Parts: sequence; C-alpha cells; structure tokens
Amino acid sequence: MGKLHRLHRIGVLLGLVLALVPAGAGQTRAAEKVSRNGASVWLSSLAAARVHRQANSSGSPKNDEYHLSRDRYEKAVAYSRASYTLYFGSFVLVVGVLLILLRSGVAARYRDWAEGATDKRWGQAFIFVPLLLVTVDLFELPLRAYWHSLSLHYQMSVQSWSSWLADWGKERLLMLGFGLIVAIGLSFAIRRSPRRWWLYSWLVALPLAAFFVFIAPWFIDPLFNTFEPLQATHPELVASITKLTQRAGVPIPPERMFLMKASQKTTAIDAYVTGLGASKRVVIWDTTIQKTTPEETLFIVGHELGHYVLGHIWKGFLFFAVMLLAGCYALFRALHGALGRWSGEWRIYGAEDWASFAVLFLLVELGIFLATPIGNAFSRMQEHAADVYGLEVTHGIIANSSEVAARSFQILGEEDLADPDPSPFITLWLYSHPPLAERLAFAYDYDPWDRGEQPKYVK
Repeated sequence: MGKLHRLHRIGVLLGLVLALVPAGAGQTRAAEKVSRNGASVWLSSLAAARVHRQANSSGSPKNDEYHLSRDRYEKAVAYSRASYTLYFGSFVLVVGVLLILLRSGVAARYRDWAEGATDKRWGQAFIFVPLLLVTVDLFELPLRAYWHSLSLHYQMSVQSWSSWLADWGKERLLMLGFGLIVAIGLSFAIRRSPRRWWLYSWLVALPLAAFFVFIAPWFIDPLFNTFEPLQATHPELVASITKLTQRAGVPIPPERMFLMKASQKTTAIDAYVTGLGASKRVVIWDTTIQKTTPEETLFIVGHELGHYVLGHIWKGFLFFAVMLLAGCYALFRALHGALGRWSGEWRIYGAEDWASFAVLFLLVELGIFLATPIGNAFSRMQEHAADVYGLEVTHGIIANSSEVAARSFQILGEEDLADPDPSPFITLWLYSHPPLAERLAFAYDYDPWDRGEQPKYVK
C-alpha cells in the first residue's frame, strides 16, 4: 500500500519508541487513494461534490466538475474500493495475529527463548523483537503482495516484483532497527519508573521523532527513490518557482528544490514538502512534470509552497506532540488494564516482561486506528489552507489561475484514479485531503479579487 502503508508502519514503530500512539499525518496513497483525499464538512458549504460521468451525459463537462470517462470511472471506483478494503483488512489482520500470538502463548514462548539465550536485557531484545515483528510481517506479506499486484493490474504501479521485494526488505529492516531502539528504550523506562514511564517516553520521543523527520530526506527517502536537484534538469521551473517564492516573501533556494524519479515505480503524480531545518525541501515527482502543463505544475508547487510558508510541518509536529502525550498516557492505562485482566492467560508477568511488548504493539495498532480520523481532520484543514495559498500566490503570475488549478485537480484525479464519490465515512476516516471534486469546485469558484475581498494569505 505504498507510501501510506510505510508511513503507517513507521508510525506504529515510532509509537513504540515513543510510547506508541497515533503518529503523523502523511499522505496516503492507498487509503488516501483512499484519497487524494478527504472531505470536510466545512468545505461542503463552499462547494458540493459534483461528479460527472462523461459517458452518461451529453455535451462537454463543465470546468468546475470532476469528470471521468466511463472506463476511467469504473477503474477509479474499483481501485478505490479495493484500497479501502485492504486498509481495513490489514488492520484486522495485524490485530488478529497479535491476539493469537498472545492467547496461544507464542509471545510468552518467544520471551522464554530470549531469556534462555542470555541474561542481558539488550541481548534479549535482539531476540524477542525480531521474532515478534517478523512473525507479524510474514502474516501480512500476502496482503501486501496482493496490493502490489492490484496496483500493477490497474496500471498505477510499474515497479517490478524484484524492486518491490527489495523495498519491502529495506522497509522491514528499518522497522526492525527502529523497533529495537524503541523496545530497549521503553524497557529501560518501564523498569526505572513503573508509574511515570509514559511521561518520560513522551519526553524522549519528541526529539527522537524530530530527529527522524530531520534525517529522513537525507538517509531514509533515498533508500526508496532517486532524487536530484530540480535545477539540473528543469531550470525554467526553478525560475518560475523563484517568482512565486519572491512574491510570498519566503525565498526557497534552488538547492532546496528536488526532483523525485517516481516514474521508475508509479504512474501517479504528486509533490510534497518534507524535512526540518537544514533538511527542509520541496520535492516534485517527475511524473507530475511529465503529465501536467508548466502552469499546472506551478500551481501544484504553489500548493506545496503553502505548506512551506504557512509552517505546516512544525504545526503538524506540535499537533503530533499533543496527540502523542495523550496517547502515551492512554497506552499506560490500557497496558495495565489489559495485564490486570489477561496477564495470567497470556503468561505475562508484568509491564517489564518482554512479552508485554506484544500487548503494546496491539494497543498501538488500536490507538493509531482510532486516532486516524482526528489526524486526517487536522491534515484536511492544512491541505485546504495550502489550496487557498496556491490559488493566491499564482494569481497574476498564471493566466486564469483558477481554471489552471481546477485542471490540475482533474489531471490528478485521472492519473491517481481518485474515488469520484467517497462515502462520508470513508472521507471522515481515511482522507487526509478534501475529495478532488470538492477541491476542483473550490479552486474554480475562489475569486476574492473580483468580489472586492482581501485574499487570506497573499496580499
């Protein structure tokens, strides 16, 4: 499930290193596909989602309507429904596997093997943690493989199976490394302070999470994709972006602009802002440049520039910190509640027992799942703000900027097979962006200048 799935699993891990709770808001490729995403109630007042099935109507579709050909419509619906099913199916599978490992005594047996092999706590972690994580990974692998085959079938992916397996292996190794760090750190905190470990874990988790966000563009992202300076291949786009940044009053140097060679693995289009401090950057997929006009690409960059200028990364991190604090305390209470009721059946001797980490893993999965709508609601607000900023910063630089923005959303939907009519529940639970039909309608209608109103961000 691509980027969405990787972010979710890393969230689980950071949750454990961090005392495991809902982690961050990243883009969701499957469930966002599951979206390009997410609807908000407040946005529906601005524009009703309008989907036009071109095959069943006469005449040309209006510019303010998200329209798909019959074939594309059917593919988008089928692909989106499959992604939703696989997302929820993956959650049920992981929770089910963890419950089986606990109730069958397998988690306790893994602990016994670890303790029987060495008396050193760190050495026991190097045995127990890989056994637990690899067991869950192996059960989940068929579902992951099926998702990739589905993406190939719908021509959303062009990645070979060997490349996909290599990425899966690298992802698992990263997760294993993070898991060991989390497990050893949590074990130390729980043993030193049985009643305050949740607070100390939170305090340690924040700088650790910031560190991972900081290093990700340099050391983690390049493990999965190829990046190069945008200036090297598209200097004209860099020049256009420079005009936008000068207008915004926040110049982004060319060395902070990168091209990602997404076409090696996917047919989808995208762009994003990532990193912190010295690693902060704007990344544009090569597929975006290939499939959109220079003006449409510039609007997409304007949207990403909005994230940069409006401080969405640090605001998102603060939101994450608050959620994490609440999650850490909830995890502490839930762990002791679960052990108080089932520790005998599961053969777990206390929170400091290695087997209790299977319980922590289970609780983190549940916590992230339940917190997903909250995180996505926050993300939708930021994405809407970035849409507004993109429209404002390109006004006057791009002719007919509203129509250009609407066309960029149309192309985005066509290329990503965006769901033309997601249900309110799916939107609430899984969409990190407003649905494309709403974004397109808003882009077409937003015009404070002709109405004599002040733009919100770019004066």
